[in-house]
Amino acid sequence: MKNKYDQLEKRIAVLDTRIERLNSGAVKVVTNPDSFENPKLDGVKKVFTDEPVVQKIEKDKTEGLFVSVGYSGTILTSPDGTYWNERDSGTSKHLWGVTYGNGLFVTVGWEGTILTSSEGTTWTERTSGTSKDLYGVTYGNNTFVTVGQLGTILTSSDGISWAVSQNSHVVFNLNGVTYRKGLFVTVGSIGTILTSSDGNSWTDRTSEDEIGRKHLIGVTYRKGLFVTVGWFGTILTSPDGTTWTERTSGTSDSLYGVTYGNGLFMTVGSMGIILTSSDGITWTERTTNGLKMSDGGGKGNLRVVTYGNELFVVVCYFGYIFTSSDGNSWTQRISGTSKYLRGVTYSQ
Repeated sequence: MKNKYDQLEKRIAVLDTRIERLNSGAVKVVTNPDSFENPKLDGVKKVFTDEPVVQKIEKDKTEGLFVSVGYSGTILTSPDGTYWNERDSGTSKHLWGVTYGNGLFVTVGWEGTILTSSEGTTWTERTSGTSKDLYGVTYGNNTFVTVGQLGTILTSSDGISWAVSQNSHVVFNLNGVTYRKGLFVTVGSIGTILTSSDGNSWTDRTSEDEIGRKHLIGVTYRKGLFVTVGWFGTILTSPDGTTWTERTSGTSDSLYGVTYGNGLFMTVGSMGIILTSSDGITWTERTTNGLKMSDGGGKGNLRVVTYGNELFVVVCYFGYIFTSSDGNSWTQRISGTSKYLRGVTYSQ
């Protein structure tokens, strides 16, 4: 009987590994219906049979994978936002942004670094053709677009071969990029806002009165509205990416990341600031349920936020990761790293 126990434990270990690797761990295990539970094993809740323990493994397309990236080539993955595993990126370069599209994760960073992975566990470095730092990346219109230092914009149809986009007409850093409503929108330093329908030809949407605005860092789109955030509490919104309106954030703390989920826009930033809005126009500061997200040592600089698996996930300095289902009650998760985390996405 001991040999059967050993064999079963080995099968379980193999199965656990396969589950985590199959399309980012989003799977559903279907056991053999002819299995039986041995009544003699008091307190041991395992099913035994002479047939294979698992009859089949089915993908559950409703689930996905969280991927977070950061300094020194750090890459973490989690199927649920709660338990995280570090992956070998194959690089020591800082990674700044990450996205998912067309069945592929793409992360970008220092000196033109671009890595791709189909399942989030094994990563391959790609040739970007630039030595400029890349800060943000998105996918839309069958095209990956990454933006970065001194107005750099690159595009790719498959995430593997990359080309320099047409002149972005700016020399300022571009920090974030998104795609919705048939439009790429990228934002950057000195209030820079550019738009493009194809990722190649870009139009400057930065009006004269916006030149004095602070640096813009993050941008997203939901509910018919583009929302961008930046330094000193800056929040701008636009229904079309062309005309932008400044909103009252109620804070002078810098805002770095913005997302939408569970009926709410959410932005995070320095000193542990968290703001939410149901419409992108009126913003409210949220409590953190006693969690000291603004503790010293840089922990309070909440860098990026995403939404998936019915959870908001925030990453920041020293490998800190926080999750919340409603934006009020937050839980700190163990990341397994002390590296600065700069990007996070969810593959759904």
